Amino acid sequence: MPLWKYSIVAVFFISLSFFLQDKKKKHLEYSVSLEEKKKILQQLNQEQISSESKNHLETFKEMQRSSPVLQQANYKVLAGARPQEKKLLTMGISSVQRPHGSTLLHTLQSLFEASSVSELNCIVVLVHLSDPDPKWLSQMVTNISVLFQPHIEDQELLVIHGSLSGSPVPGDLGHTNDSAPCEAVYSRQKADYALLMNFATSLSEYFLMIEDDVYCTPKFVSTIYWALSAWKERPWVIMEFSSLSFSGKVLHTSDLPRLTAFLLLFPKDTPTHLLLSQFRLLLAQHVPIHFSPPVFYRVGSYSASEDSCFPVEKEMVFGEPDNPVASVLTDMRTVSNVIPQYAYVLNDECYSTMDPLRGNTLTVILEKPQKVIRIEVLTGSDTQGLYRLQQGQVELGYGPLPDAEGCARYTLLGPLVQGNLDQRVFYEEDTVEQLSCIRLVVLASQDSWLLIRQIRVWTQPEEEER
Repeated sequence: MPLWKYSIVAVFFISLSFFLQDKKKKHLEYSVSLEEKKKILQQLNQEQISSESKNHLETFKEMQRSSPVLQQANYKVLAGARPQEKKLLTMGISSVQRPHGSTLLHTLQSLFEASSVSELNCIVVLVHLSDPDPKWLSQMVTNISVLFQPHIEDQELLVIHGSLSGSPVPGDLGHTNDSAPCEAVYSRQKADYALLMNFATSLSEYFLMIEDDVYCTPKFVSTIYWALSAWKERPWVIMEFSSLSFSGKVLHTSDLPRLTAFLLLFPKDTPTHLLLSQFRLLLAQHVPIHFSPPVFYRVGSYSASEDSCFPVEKEMVFGEPDNPVASVLTDMRTVSNVIPQYAYVLNDECYSTMDPLRGNTLTVILEKPQKVIRIEVLTGSDTQGLYRLQQGQVELGYGPLPDAEGCARYTLLGPLVQGNLDQRVFYEEDTVEQLSCIRLVVLASQDSWLLIRQIRVWTQPEEEER
């Protein structure tokens, strides 16, 4: 096993205790009672870490506080200026000179064309030109300044160059092993992203990672905004708005110092994209939060030398939903001949109810446990969004109760975003338990009709499971 894998495992278990103390109250399952929570917290507080682990943990905590490598970071603003006020979202792009040419300008053009004036008011695009070649830097800055001058003047675009001085790791590419070409790629990538995120910590409330070779779908800023609003009072570490290794991942800027310290902690041959998922686990987000459909797609390609260093990025094709056989129960007030099953059948029938109350539920009880991979819940009218569920969430149920009465325990999949939900479903590693219930929960009473237009479910084919 490569050294970096041992390093990840070691730091994972050492750091987990530290991060859990910071996040533990927010990440317990919904089925755990208050008394049980107190017992769990007491047990966590009573756990003892060996003296060796404590030494490693203190080292990591010290790195998190001071980040000595980044204390030697030097930055030069090449175009634009820091926004005068803190924004909602920083879109961070790190770009380097590539043999086959840069696609950065196309990415920036796509980003700005896909965003309205009001959307641009709440973001800042931070571009880190990381290649030290002065000729390339000069040409890129000239091109950006000519093409995007209005966005630079409006403080919507900021271009910087960052470097690490006086430190052999992780940005020193002169000491990499020629027999391990990916070592140089990962080393440079970790340094570039660390410098980018280190600069971005004070610019906004949230940080979005974008690579320099992506296409952005229209209104992607609003898609992210409404998701952030729905999740604002819930614990999360990373939200994913694409299936790409880096692009589309959103974090709190308050977590960026931790992430930069984490990236710089590992050896040069550690794949950067794997560290992101390990970081999420360290902060107790056990499964990804992945929204569908994606809002970022790759339009470029890596060089031949880089292709072997990154996983193949292929967007999953779902096809049509296959809603498995299930019954539907609800404690909402049923109107005339409308039955709850209408919410689940794949046709034009809908389920409607009047004045839903906080705590009301509609539960889909699967006839047999299934490996569900995506769930979409649509409420409100199709055209104007009237009669949508104003505040609600979807929960995943496990352990079916007798007589099809529901499930023994539930975990959160996610809140509705503008009355809808469309999320991938992930399972903790090595789990064998499958889904038995899907529960829609009303979080606030509303004095209006509620229309549950459709609950759509995709399951993993049996041959893929094997």
